[in-house]
Amino acid sequence: MYSPDTPPTESELYQEASAKTVQEYIDECPVWSDGTKSSVTPMTVMQWRIWMLASAGKFFEGMVVFMTGVCLPLISVEFGLSAADKGFVTAATLAGILVGASALGGLSDLVGRKTMFIAEMVIFTVFLIALSLAPNFFWLVVFLFGVGVALGCDYPTAHLVISESIPTSMRGRLVLSAFAFQAIGALMGTIIGCIILLKDPAPSAWRWMYATAIIPAVLVVIGRFFVTDSVHWLVSKGRMEDAEYETKRLLNRRPQYPKEVKLRHTHDAKKPRPKAHYGLLFNKDNRKATILASLPWFLQDLSTYGIGIFTPTILAAMIGAKTSETTIKDIIHNDMLASKGSAIMDILFVLGIVCAIMLVDRVGRIKLQIIGFIGCALGLLLAGLSMNADGGNNMLLLFVGFMLFFFMTNLGPNAMTYLIAGEVFPTHVRGMGAGFAASFAKIGAVLTAFLFPILLADIGTEMLLFFLVGASVLGAVVTFIFAIETRGLNLETIGQRQTDEEVEFEREADAELA
Repeated sequence: MYSPDTPPTESELYQEASAKTVQEYIDECPVWSDGTKSSVTPMTVMQWRIWMLASAGKFFEGMVVFMTGVCLPLISVEFGLSAADKGFVTAATLAGILVGASALGGLSDLVGRKTMFIAEMVIFTVFLIALSLAPNFFWLVVFLFGVGVALGCDYPTAHLVISESIPTSMRGRLVLSAFAFQAIGALMGTIIGCIILLKDPAPSAWRWMYATAIIPAVLVVIGRFFVTDSVHWLVSKGRMEDAEYETKRLLNRRPQYPKEVKLRHTHDAKKPRPKAHYGLLFNKDNRKATILASLPWFLQDLSTYGIGIFTPTILAAMIGAKTSETTIKDIIHNDMLASKGSAIMDILFVLGIVCAIMLVDRVGRIKLQIIGFIGCALGLLLAGLSMNADGGNNMLLLFVGFMLFFFMTNLGPNAMTYLIAGEVFPTHVRGMGAGFAASFAKIGAVLTAFLFPILLADIGTEMLLFFLVGASVLGAVVTFIFAIETRGLNLETIGQRQTDEEVEFEREADAELA
């Protein structure tokens, strides 16, 4: 870099003129011989590798969390669980996600995206092995919590390693495509549970259900060692040489382009800012983003995890399962029956996210989230109205309501809250912001997971469903009031906007003190 007292050489002027930002390199499109730009930015092998390995984390989350609904009746038999004990089992993983998202997810802003990308999967694998060997109820809860801590770290980290490595035009679709693996994992977890119950109809079958994810998890750990670190993060730390090297690796293609990488210092890297801490999420400039990312996610998790985990339990009570569970045979029968009904709902979960992927860059994040919340409220209302006071239930209305809920939650709030949380914060606090939002959301998930078994027994399914209708309506209202649409904005633009406001705020504060 030349100083004001030393005129720049022609070479320095050329290098400065040809330098680009990280996102400019990633977003660059091929040009035809007549000067026409292609409308598609080609993805490299490394970019697809990052996407696949990040998708695996969401798959494991859906598989483990929602498989718990299938495992719970069997665990209850083996360990003799009370209603409160069942609440601890279902809430343990979600409580771990709550802790992991903020305690570990925020570390990606300090030590790097790749470091935490690897660490979280190592933690997940270790606790998953321990979970399949859990000797008693206490250690079962501990190991489920440990699995949740790893999955919580994955919430912000997986989002960031994808969104900071791919073209802006594809960010929404690819982040949601990765998130779709949560739904695929939920479906696979239910199918695996059914298969294992058919092959081994014993209370200990739940151990094999969890163990099926161990070998895939080990393979994912190995694969994550061979991806690039986030170039956006390296630039934000001023590590320009490392950033240029990682950009070459990220964009390695045949024929090689670009042949040389010269990154331009962005505003985000050059302007001084206070040390990153969670207090920055609540300052004047980030407060709106924090509310938008956190509160609607909390409200949707009340429904998504409560209904998702306990769909087998609810359906077992309403679609003809045996009322007597005095024998192992009856328990296995009820579990199989409920799991099949739950698998049908999981298919709607997958269809919802597929539609979200197709519409997110056309309709926009905010509109889809509002539409989804309203659809969830309607679905839960129909399910609630299907229950009659005399004990008879309108099964058609029940299934239509549940199917509408499962479809709309992934079309809207379940998918959009995850996407929005990783997009509305600047680079230097993006991990903390996304991690805080995920942690705050999981407070709702933990509350419903712990309280659902108790409330189902005390106030009944109907009142619970009507309560969740209100939560969904409130989610739509909050989204509308605090809306920030990020469709079509690259992450450097989002970071630039936030940092300019932050610097201006600090300038005004200094003037007042003077």
